[in-house]
Amino acid sequence: MTDIRTIADEYFDYRSAHSPTQAHMRGDYRFADRFEEASREAEDAHIATLRDFHRRAAAIDPSGLGHQDALTREVLMFDTQTEADLQETRLAELSVDPIFGFPVVAKLIAPMLSVPDGDVAAAMVDKYRAMGRTVDQMTDRYREGVASGRVPPAFAVAGVVDQLDEWLSSPLADDRLLATQVPPSFTAEQTAAWRQALTDVVAEVIRPALERQRDVLRDEVAPVARPAGKEGLMWVPGGEVAYSRSIHRYTTLPMQAAEIHEIGLRQIERLADEYRELGREVLGTGDLSEIFSRLRDDPALHHTTGEGVRAAAEEAFRKARAAMGDWFGRLPKADCLVQETPSGAQAFYFPPAEDGTRPGIFFMNTADPTSWGTYEVEATAFHEGIPGHHLQLAIAQELGDEIPAFRRHAHVVAYGEGWALYTERLADEMGLYGSALDRMGMLSADSMRAGRLVVDTGIHALGWSRQQAIDFMAENSPMTLHTIVEEIDRYIASMPGQALSYMIGRLEIQKMRADAEARMGERFDIKGFHDTVLGSGGVPLETLGRMVAEWSAA
Repeated sequence: MTDIRTIADEYFDYRSAHSPTQAHMRGDYRFADRFEEASREAEDAHIATLRDFHRRAAAIDPSGLGHQDALTREVLMFDTQTEADLQETRLAELSVDPIFGFPVVAKLIAPMLSVPDGDVAAAMVDKYRAMGRTVDQMTDRYREGVASGRVPPAFAVAGVVDQLDEWLSSPLADDRLLATQVPPSFTAEQTAAWRQALTDVVAEVIRPALERQRDVLRDEVAPVARPAGKEGLMWVPGGEVAYSRSIHRYTTLPMQAAEIHEIGLRQIERLADEYRELGREVLGTGDLSEIFSRLRDDPALHHTTGEGVRAAAEEAFRKARAAMGDWFGRLPKADCLVQETPSGAQAFYFPPAEDGTRPGIFFMNTADPTSWGTYEVEATAFHEGIPGHHLQLAIAQELGDEIPAFRRHAHVVAYGEGWALYTERLADEMGLYGSALDRMGMLSADSMRAGRLVVDTGIHALGWSRQQAIDFMAENSPMTLHTIVEEIDRYIASMPGQALSYMIGRLEIQKMRADAEARMGERFDIKGFHDTVLGSGGVPLETLGRMVAEWSAA
């Protein structure tokens, strides 16, 4: 019988081939000539392959495995089963996404793909041809959705049509896909020839495909798109099953939408008490609506330049780097840098390339610098970078042969996002926040994540409208309306259920720590706890809870 390590290695190779752009960003150039496929046939094949890997792992008796091999089997089985279950709901038919869709992601990815030599440069030309094919495949899926009555909401279609119009009207020489790295060994003549080859593919393959997609969205999808008030999955045939499977994949727990909704409401109530207490100190008022209004609207509490936003994040990283040694036994070798971006979500992180050619990067959307409260930057930097996502993902990558490659790169959302949100409160313990006002940013970030539990379940399971969700977040957080609208649109269009992972994951990690502290008393060691949480790569929360319990008992 094949051992679990062999299956895990085969699975990682399969995942790398299936997601070639992610592999490329890690520094794995074996599939640099490919781009992700989006056809129904590719989806069917993917589901079948996932089911086969699950069957093979399940056939191995866990009682005969060592600790790490047993974890490998457990994580692989969870990953394959929950992804196959979710893929079977065919959400690709209605995944028109103005927040993290192709027009947004493409311009972010192009400059981040390492091009170390001429072979990878040549492969990039083929990758771009494949990219055009994928755009057409996505368009075909939207047509399938129209035929099956499973269509996206109208606001998302309008948003993506506008993005495609903007892209297609931009000068070819300035196309976002041409902002690539150049092999360091290339001469000026080689660079010019390669750039021309890429330009030809963009002009002759990708832009025509984008134009076809724009026309289909505008002329065929928009007239039948879901109207305002019916933005959630519950209004889509099969949507209830899809959302239930999303909850399981993204929380890694057997939870129901109504249960999560109530947890969110309770967290909102707890936060209100914290706001009142801190508001009296910082703003001279304990009135919740006045606190939110001041944080949201007072120009003195908001940035005015992207440079100011970036500088504040870099200062937060400096403080965190200096303090990490007292709280973590294992630290990453790779650094994390801050970079501005004019599009995409408000803030997000890309892990370093495994070959060392790129550090971790924390992206901050500074298209509207005033959308960043001065009090928000530190909490966001701690979450997205140090000690949040960067420590978790960079340490996992650097585990080497301690665990299989697929676990070093596994993205178990509730674990990763739960950890990042946990570190926002941990940063307070570490004394990293620069002022009481910056601590208010920690509460603001909590408001977003607690609110997500309420509005994501409200939209997709309880019949809430997009506007109802926007109003709830405006009434229960200091987030600006611009940020709130982008967030709500993300929950609807990008990955329904993904937003639940943050607060559910944090609450579970906090519970694990509290249980360990109660069990161990004075023997509790915070470095040991954090090394246990981070020392095996991403795992489902139930698995992590067992690992922490075993560590505290030992």
